[in-house]
Amino acid sequence: MAEKPLMPKATAVWLVDNSSLTFEQIADFCGLHPLEVKGIADEDVAKGIKGQDPVTSGQLTREQIEEAEKNPKIRLKMAPAKHKMPSIKQKKAPRYTPVSKRQDKPDAVYWILRNHPEFADADIIKLIGTTKATIQKIRERSHWNATNIKAVDPVTLGLCSQLELDMAVERAAVRRDRLIKKTLKKGEALKPIEETTAELVSEAGSEESDE
Repeated sequence: MAEKPLMPKATAVWLVDNSSLTFEQIADFCGLHPLEVKGIADEDVAKGIKGQDPVTSGQLTREQIEEAEKNPKIRLKMAPAKHKMPSIKQKKAPRYTPVSKRQDKPDAVYWILRNHPEFADADIIKLIGTTKATIQKIRERSHWNATNIKAVDPVTLGLCSQLELDMAVERAAVRRDRLIKKTLKKGEALKPIEETTAELVSEAGSEESDE
């Protein structure tokens, strides 16, 4: 499977704003559905996500982008990584969070739900050490402090490292690619983003129960 950016939506946001690449080219490079990229361009998807420059991060070169802009048939490929990212073995038990940080967890959960809907509850629990009940209440806006919860990056809050967040995003992206590949192999049409996301979360839950 071709390597994809660790922050696919942030990269797609940057490419939409700073290039004339087609939705299909951006979707192919970022591992997204073309409809997701269209949603980003229409500002219906990825609201609040800051674009990540793939040129600065060494994932693409300006020459590659310019060449692809001239020919819609060209598909971008990740540049070889300068540094190999170490693998991280996630613990099954929720992580310990200092008491002073625990009040920030709902903000982090809300940020993940808004920016990474492909995450399963188990992914969020592993990343920031919350509970399934809390996630559900925040998703339904029935949390006791719902009016004061705001979306804040868990890295900024100190609840996880950027590396841990990137690895969680990569895992969810692999799961999404697997589902899309399975769908195409069956000869089925790609479903709307909402249905695809629901299936990804369901599949992730099944994986957790098997572990």
